[in-house]
Amino acid sequence: MVTLSFHPARIKHPIHALNSFTKASFYHLCTKKLPHQRILKNRRIPPCFSVSESSVSSTPLQTESGETLVEDDSEDPTAEVCYFDPGTDPGSIKEWQVDFCSRPILDIRGKKVWELVVCDESLSLQYTKYFPNNAINSVTLKNAIVAICDDLGVPLPEKIRFFRSQMQTIITRACTELGIKPIPSKRCLSLVLWLEERYETVYTRHPGFQKGLKPILSLDNPFPVQLPENLYGEKWAFVQLPFSAVAEEVASLQKRFAFGAGLDLDLLGIEIGEKTLVPGIAVGSSRAKPLAAWMNGLEVCSVEADAARASIILSVGISTRYVYATYKKTPVTTREAEAWEAAKKTCEGLHFLAIQEDLDSDSCVGFWLLLDLPPSPV
Repeated sequence: MVTLSFHPARIKHPIHALNSFTKASFYHLCTKKLPHQRILKNRRIPPCFSVSESSVSSTPLQTESGETLVEDDSEDPTAEVCYFDPGTDPGSIKEWQVDFCSRPILDIRGKKVWELVVCDESLSLQYTKYFPNNAINSVTLKNAIVAICDDLGVPLPEKIRFFRSQMQTIITRACTELGIKPIPSKRCLSLVLWLEERYETVYTRHPGFQKGLKPILSLDNPFPVQLPENLYGEKWAFVQLPFSAVAEEVASLQKRFAFGAGLDLDLLGIEIGEKTLVPGIAVGSSRAKPLAAWMNGLEVCSVEADAARASIILSVGISTRYVYATYKKTPVTTREAEAWEAAKKTCEGLHFLAIQEDLDSDSCVGFWLLLDLPPSPV
């Protein structure tokens, strides 16, 4: 276990002392120049099978010798996807990521086409289906979820994550009727990356594609509000850990009782050296366990150092942003905040939030690996 080392500062009140920041450990990040590779170019998305509505198959075709054949329907952007990795245990996929939204595509009536896109975190399950704009309701979605299970031979998921607040009523109603727990969350990274890929390889090549057509359901980015009293810690600080130590913390979440969440960096295509310093925010609290438990139910998605407003912004759920902490704005603290954000860019948006019982502790009660990701293009 690697100890998080930094100078503490109170989380609820502005910072008045300059040494509340880890100046010595962060200044070098301002001048460190490493190539920033876009996640889109590095990600590794498993191959999917595009099929037409009339030829749905849950398993890939095989030759007489047993060799798997991948059907390449890349020439047909109107095709739909229905795929489940035959090497995956259907019962192991307990959570889906779902998007049900209009696309920059017009049908023969000149109306926007809607699309249901479903996957799991590992992209072992992939499903898409187009719908006319007059068929968008909870009944349509509920029937589609059941159809996915029937077509692919998988059980209903226990949870469904989604990232559009405007679809919360429809998705929640469909899930509730099927006994599925709906989770509004921006931690739908696999889904967002797949949508990016589909925008480039499918939507832009569709005969009904309309360049510049904005989605009906735009993503929210509201003004940050005051943090609820139960989420306050006692101290906080900017910190950094070698990537190898971050990986250990994420791995330990599965081995011991701790709150938090990790990310599949291989799937996301993020390649970071073991010694690369990953920036984070550490919070110390005498009530660390209940604080971490509260945080665990919020679907933490990112942390931002807002140098202009001298504050730390915590984004949770779909569209909730909290002023997590504030500090006294000075040229020194501004450089620190900017250096912390620059460190995130060096790590391709990767950062973390750690909750500890004491800032000198060598273990975390809660640890969330987070990622800044551009919003979906659709």
